[in-house]
Amino acid sequence: MTDAAEPELPRGIALAWGVAANPQRGPKREMSVERIVEAAVEIADAEGLGAVSMAAVAARLGFTPMSLYRYVNAKEDLILLMQEEATGTPSEATRTAGGWRERLEALYREQLQHYLRHPWVLDIPISGVPATPNSAAWMDAGLSALADTPLTYSERLAVMLLVTGTAHWAGTVLAGYARVERERGVDGEAISRSEDAMFRTLITADAYPQLRAAIEAGAFLDDSDPFSFALARGLEGVSDYIAATADGRRERPRPWVVPDDADIADDKRFREARKAVREAEKALRDAHRLQRQAAREARDRRARQRPEA
Repeated sequence: MTDAAEPELPRGIALAWGVAANPQRGPKREMSVERIVEAAVEIADAEGLGAVSMAAVAARLGFTPMSLYRYVNAKEDLILLMQEEATGTPSEATRTAGGWRERLEALYREQLQHYLRHPWVLDIPISGVPATPNSAAWMDAGLSALADTPLTYSERLAVMLLVTGTAHWAGTVLAGYARVERERGVDGEAISRSEDAMFRTLITADAYPQLRAAIEAGAFLDDSDPFSFALARGLEGVSDYIAATADGRRERPRPWVVPDDADIADDKRFREARKAVREAEKALRDAHRLQRQAAREARDRRARQRPEA
């Protein structure tokens, strides 16, 4: 058996990882992929993603567009590298913020701040998980936060998607309102009052009884953070799920088990096999619990040994 051939990396991905071949010839004056990306980010920060083009970046650097293509082959690659630069990596403080929930909440806040500093990132179409170093760092930080939980890797990725999805949606809404504030020269409170007045004019109790009740209750004038509230409730659900899984009160879906069809439910061999599966799963949960306990004890012993050393 031979190993499968390594996939050929797209140019943009190879540039992000620093494994792309450098151009053989370039402009006489200094230029690099990093300088090109820096100039493109400056344009996007000032004028939005739509203002970024190879010609605009070249003009900002004082070169011809063709000279840029020696370093970045296509605009799609440039945007990928801009996204990589703008999203950055999780800080060490975020990675060590406390327990799994505190670390995920810190990741959420830090991602949101990146979006608010560079809102044009939210305009980049999603075409899959970016296979770039910084994207990998964010995912690794989320998985690290959940490493000591009994969640499977698929479940940990799903929880991470909850966090990053909330950050992306919060960034989209908050950046949009910030843009309206700049364009209209008004603050967020004035926008909320205007929206509330419009809703009160258009929304009637007969047609939309629950929405009208929310308006009357002042829901659209509430200045609390709905995104942090939603994330907190979602993580509370994850916490309950972790607790139930750890002590055996919740069984994960078992797609490989034959369903309890009426014509086989009374079969003796089927009942025995189903019982064996449940016992094996319980034993696996117990083993995971012992493993986590042993890991905690080992860390405690190591922590006690450090001062002595």
